[in-house]
Amino acid sequence: MIISPISAYIDPSVMTYAIQAVAGVVIAVGAVVVVLWRKAKKKVADKLHLEEKSIKETEEEVQLVEEEV
Repeated sequence: MIISPISAYIDPSVMTYAIQAVAGVVIAVGAVVVVLWRKAKKKVADKLHLEEKSIKETEEEVQLVEEEV
């Protein structure tokens, strides 16, 4: 078996394309994970009869009263 050296040249534009492709895949996977997490969280909250609004605290509305001098 004869082993010969292999030389290759990777153009900078190919590398930027590859970086963009990897970044696109990472962003797409992240978006899918977030969507699935929210759906699962909502299903669990529905099963346990938890309301997201019940956790939040609200304050009374503030009214500004101006006095005449």
